[in-house]
Amino acid sequence: MNAAVRPWLPGAAVLSAGGAATAVTVLVLGDATVHVRFAPALGVAVLAAGVAAVVAAVVLVRRRTERLSARLIDTARKDAREEHRRFLQRLDHELKNPLTAIRLGVANLSAADLDENARGTAVRVDEQVLRMVRITRDLRKLAAVEDQPMERVPVPLAELLEAVGEAAGELPGGDERKITVTVPDVPWPLPQPPGDADLLDLALHNLVANAVKYSGPGCSIALRAFEENTHVVVEVADTGQGIPADELSHVWEELVRGSEVRDIPGSGVGLALVQAVVARHGGECEIRSRPGSGTVVRIRLPLA
Repeated sequence: MNAAVRPWLPGAAVLSAGGAATAVTVLVLGDATVHVRFAPALGVAVLAAGVAAVVAAVVLVRRRTERLSARLIDTARKDAREEHRRFLQRLDHELKNPLTAIRLGVANLSAADLDENARGTAVRVDEQVLRMVRITRDLRKLAAVEDQPMERVPVPLAELLEAVGEAAGELPGGDERKITVTVPDVPWPLPQPPGDADLLDLALHNLVANAVKYSGPGCSIALRAFEENTHVVVEVADTGQGIPADELSHVWEELVRGSEVRDIPGSGVGLALVQAVVARHGGECEIRSRPGSGTVVRIRLPLA
């Protein structure tokens, strides 16, 4: 097959071959236009190959972009977690000594011969300092949970729940709540998820302490666990005052406290700590609540 090149337009050329032809015009660069003539069958094949190459290139670029974006997001999250952990450690270090000094000063004032108003002021200052001490203590725990080495051994959740249920009765007001623990043993016992027993015990104690704290005398608190496909589910439910719907999405954040419970002592770190423990076990947390009826906190722990 003979092909000839002849001028067509400035900066352009035409390739021609004998027989019927199919014309294709492609803009290459700037004002340069290339007119190419192919036999019909060859033209269709060239077009198909060109389209396939373009599609493949687009798919390849998109996949590479998605992988790069995922790596950048993952790196940013890791950096943010590390910076957050360092901040919590610095906060504990910076506040521990000043808070201790303030408590000693208040204690000395309380021992002095003060009038009733001054003594009341000293008591209120001491209460707020104690609250700050609890907050820094819980933030220190949270930083440790996110950073400390973690065991991976079978955890007897049934035994943990029984122990936590008994300990709940010793909490302030715990003896005024009806606390039950339900763990199935028929037709087989509750499976033991792999994890760190101490960390899971800490999370469960925080959940039960919250249930006791934010419920009233005569309320019921139920601890229950069951197997669900490839997970073990633990629920802590109470018939307390519940949480407003517009606040539910924020309960896992640090130092966040509900608008209805700000007069009850607390650090606002408990649920954040629970979520950190469960996340380290590869699990999930969720919460459901109805104001005036109660709250259910559920954690799902993988069995493998």
